[in-house]
Amino acid sequence: MEYYNHGTAADRWERARMFFDAKDYTAAARVLGGLVEEVPEQVGPRLLLARSYYHSAQLGRAETELRALVEIDPVEHYARLMLGRTLQRQGREDEAASHLRIASALAGEFEQV
Repeated sequence: MEYYNHGTAADRWERARMFFDAKDYTAAARVLGGLVEEVPEQVGPRLLLARSYYHSAQLGRAETELRALVEIDPVEHYARLMLGRTLQRQGREDEAASHLRIASALAGEFEQV
């Protein structure tokens, strides 16, 4: 566990990104959990943590982080998209639909009428 928390925040961010890029999502989440605790208002680490949880099928944890992100930054379209997809994977289509619509609108993707 010491390895995951060793070094500066920048060192740990790089280590987390390396784990994520290597598809070791569980290890990335271990590193990112500490970073998010230190800087909970920063979108980048929390979003990568949520993505790590999503890709390692820890959907409840992904949902928690994504909801926190949407609270911090309501117009963060990728967080909305990921929240929608996370809810879909949990079989919660009705809840997912509103987040997916908002994500599309924030990304500038509008339905043609």
